[in-house]
Amino acid sequence: MKKIKVVVIGGGTGTVAVLTGLKKYKDLSLSVIVNMTDDGGSNRIVRDEFGLLPLSDLRKSIVALADAGNGTFRKLFTYRFAKGEGLSGHTLGNLMMMALSDLTGSEQGAIDAASKVFNVKGKVIPVTFSDVRLAAKFDDGRVVTGEHLIDEPDDNSGAKITSLFSKPLAKANEEAVRAIKSADFIIAGPGDLYTSTLANIIVSGIPEAIRQSRGKYIFINNLMTKKGQTHWMKASDLVNEVTKYSGRKPDFVLMNSGKVLANTLRRYSRKHEYQIKDDMGEGDGYQVLRKDIVSNDEFIKQKGDDLDRSLIRHDAKELGELLHKLFKKAR
Repeated sequence: MKKIKVVVIGGGTGTVAVLTGLKKYKDLSLSVIVNMTDDGGSNRIVRDEFGLLPLSDLRKSIVALADAGNGTFRKLFTYRFAKGEGLSGHTLGNLMMMALSDLTGSEQGAIDAASKVFNVKGKVIPVTFSDVRLAAKFDDGRVVTGEHLIDEPDDNSGAKITSLFSKPLAKANEEAVRAIKSADFIIAGPGDLYTSTLANIIVSGIPEAIRQSRGKYIFINNLMTKKGQTHWMKASDLVNEVTKYSGRKPDFVLMNSGKVLANTLRRYSRKHEYQIKDDMGEGDGYQVLRKDIVSNDEFIKQKGDDLDRSLIRHDAKELGELLHKLFKKAR
């Protein structure tokens, strides 16, 4: 049986939900293209002191695609130190990936070794091996460099991002380009629009591959707005941004139709973040699929984690079922 080739573009927690929901289907061949501009938290030390590319999103994708039966080791791989000078904030998985990079001689070698250890059901592909920083230009004229500064702004100006780019220009990993061109389905999102999803798509060679691919293009819209990034956006605005940077309109857009708990909405509103408003029409050249795909189990941060995290996530099981039905129908 010829497997359906699926490429997921992202790398963050939204991508984890997609991969977790899809990996159980035996008729799928999964690849994930991972953002490599993260410079916040422990990744700053990984990049600045050890000269390695960021490892956190690679680690998350490896764990998401790990075969069942490695529960204890997965817990070790994701364990985050909460104390200890030089250790606090680091995950054991990042330290292991650093060690594997040294032992194998490359980050790619570390990915291959960790994938073998975890019997990964798919391929984890860095979008680039270039050492670059993410940069954004805002409509008030400011240019901010550094993914962590874009992701967690320290001002309340309400300025909008008008341009996203890398410094210097990033060149796509050829394996990522090949995977996209040969895919039956390409999935972008969910995840922070600029610092996760589009951080991959702006890499030179990626939008060209998306446009040239015969695969169906799927965008999974976010659940909530993000302060400093999508604070002003409705659902159609996110789709327009993905279209702008990839140069191709999605064939399908997935929207959550489920309710977010009132208490969760109140907690988000304190951060000036709100549920994405569904203003999607049916006559814009793509098909909109709506389903309750939200998990209302609030995310609890690990000790030692000082980064701002989403409180809720997409439901991996429901998302996987919706996507798999779409694959079978739209092939």
